[in-house]
Amino acid sequence: MPFWHRLIVFGAALLATLVVARIVDRRLARRDLPPETVTRYHVLRRSVLTLIVFDGVLSALLVIPQVRAVATGILASSAVVGIVVGFAAQRTIGNFIAGLLIAFAQPVRLGDYVETGGLTGIVEEIGLTYTFIRISDNDRLVIPNEKIASDTIRNSSIRSRKKLAQVTVQVPLERDLEAVGGLLREAAQDERAEVAVSALDDHASLTVSVWAPDEPSAERLEGELRLRAHQRLREAGVFA
Repeated sequence: MPFWHRLIVFGAALLATLVVARIVDRRLARRDLPPETVTRYHVLRRSVLTLIVFDGVLSALLVIPQVRAVATGILASSAVVGIVVGFAAQRTIGNFIAGLLIAFAQPVRLGDYVETGGLTGIVEEIGLTYTFIRISDNDRLVIPNEKIASDTIRNSSIRSRKKLAQVTVQVPLERDLEAVGGLLREAAQDERAEVAVSALDDHASLTVSVWAPDEPSAERLEGELRLRAHQRLREAGVFA
């Protein structure tokens, strides 16, 4: 077969691989899955696409005689090559296997609020070898999957994404604490809000608790509660 024929076959094989990968990716992406299976499906999707592209490129390269001759030599000494490649890529392979373990055991999931290495953030992406966590200043922590699988990580969303927003307000001891509690419930703007007297020292400390959908929402809600509580108590003359 002339060399240019082989190039055409090589190009056609690559094109077919890309088309198949694209079709599979679209079919997988169309699925509407519940939150608890999104992480598992996301990693599985990446793995399938990687295997398709790898097999397609390898098949295309084998069309070229020179490449096939080299591949034959490599296969003849596959045991030695396997040992060399294994040592060279053991960290990458370990991260890949750890990614699969994370996908199926799910110690962390996409969207979970986690703490690792003294930093907290939201799991934004779990790749084949690395996990990306978005922290509060919008930077990204890029952590090898092997570290995620072996280290201790605090996951605030593992059972439920709900988070309790709490704000403590201090008022003078001579105030009517029951009335102040009613004002704080009004400021919370949530009929499920709970107000409790948490301390009686130089001042009375009242804690307002309201459930939020997730950790970021709880942080925002706490800031809003502080402003609304201060404004409502000032309007009522509690701080006078």
